[in-house]
Amino acid sequence: MTKLSVNLNKVALLRNQRDIGYPSVTESARIVLNAGAHGITVHPRPDERHIRRQDVRDLAAFLKTYGKEEIEFNIEGYPSDDFLALVLENDCDQVTLVPDDPGQRTSDHGWDIARHEVMLTEAIEKLKNAGRRVSLFLDPDPALPKLAAQVGADRVELYTGPYAFDDIPLKAYVQTAESVLEAGLEINAGHDLNLDNLGRFIAAIPDTAEVSIGHAITSDALIYGWAGAVAAYLSAIEYGLKEAENGKAA
Repeated sequence: MTKLSVNLNKVALLRNQRDIGYPSVTESARIVLNAGAHGITVHPRPDERHIRRQDVRDLAAFLKTYGKEEIEFNIEGYPSDDFLALVLENDCDQVTLVPDDPGQRTSDHGWDIARHEVMLTEAIEKLKNAGRRVSLFLDPDPALPKLAAQVGADRVELYTGPYAFDDIPLKAYVQTAESVLEAGLEINAGHDLNLDNLGRFIAAIPDTAEVSIGHAITSDALIYGWAGAVAAYLSAIEYGLKEAENGKAA
């Protein structure tokens, strides 16, 4: 079963527009988890324009008391000393390393692993020694998963923005996913996945372990409410898995 991790950055962004404390990031986490989401994702940036360092601490504390061991906490970010310290000080299940510049609006490309090999190897070793699973944010390129395995990653998160906007065909993601599995890694996916394209992606790559979705699901929650939005995305995942199974049967 592909797991759904809800990214709460946009909730934090709305909260930060006024200094009155709501909407609450932790309460939003409770709502989406109660609705059936499998995990929570946050991406704290240096300028704290959405998720703040304190949000990471609050969510880590909340998830300890939530009562479901299978819930996962995924923290994304560039492996600066400050970021590594934050994720090592707070319990989380997965750390997704992204190559974003500090002022970058949103993630828009994957790692050049060869260029950053030493830094990534050292960061991943620190994280894995602390019991964190590590995922690397990568563009769809079948040559990259082998390099990700060499620097010690456990998973690859495929950057799906180009898929969502038809800039890169789904076939390229399928080929890269095959390379991920051949390298002994697991597949995550994220960025611009929505109700129009998620099912098709999962049908093509049913081995996807996790999808991390923020902007689209938050936008849909404005229409359907959080419970309705989470249910719709879980249904899209289920549809994709059934389509993949039907394809195998045929």
